[in-house]
Amino acid sequence: MAIQEGDRLPEATLHTMQDGRPTAVTTGELFAGKKVVLFAVPGAFTPTCSQAHLPGYVAHADEIKAKGVDSIVCVAVNDAFVMDAWGADRNAEELVLVGDGNGEFTAAIGLEMDGRGFGLGTRSERYAMIVDDGVVTKLAVEAPGAFEVSKAEAILEAL
Repeated sequence: MAIQEGDRLPEATLHTMQDGRPTAVTTGELFAGKKVVLFAVPGAFTPTCSQAHLPGYVAHADEIKAKGVDSIVCVAVNDAFVMDAWGADRNAEELVLVGDGNGEFTAAIGLEMDGRGFGLGTRSERYAMIVDDGVVTKLAVEAPGAFEVSKAEAILEAL
């Protein structure tokens, strides 16, 4: 069953790049005591993710943070190297890009999708959530092929 509003995020380890090396970061470190916007994409460098989803959060980062958000985190079932390169390519310095390389966090929250038909394997569904001290207060999961409820503008409105 997928995570719901009011649920606490599970403890999981993700990876980000620090000093040129993949570095473990826990969900506790990312979310405890903070208000965070978390959004997930099926894959770094894929069309909608690169042309609309990530750029929307880059463009609206200041407005989102002005609403009391401590950080904006993007997760994908990609490794930390890919997430770091994608962030650099898309000027996403204001965001925290984390890799869920094994898909363990994505599976733990029940938001995985089968991308084998596209040669992608198991990936994350496209979604966004507002997390307050580790608890999901807003969850917006896209219908297959859609890009409406998880975009930066929709989350900014929800804040």
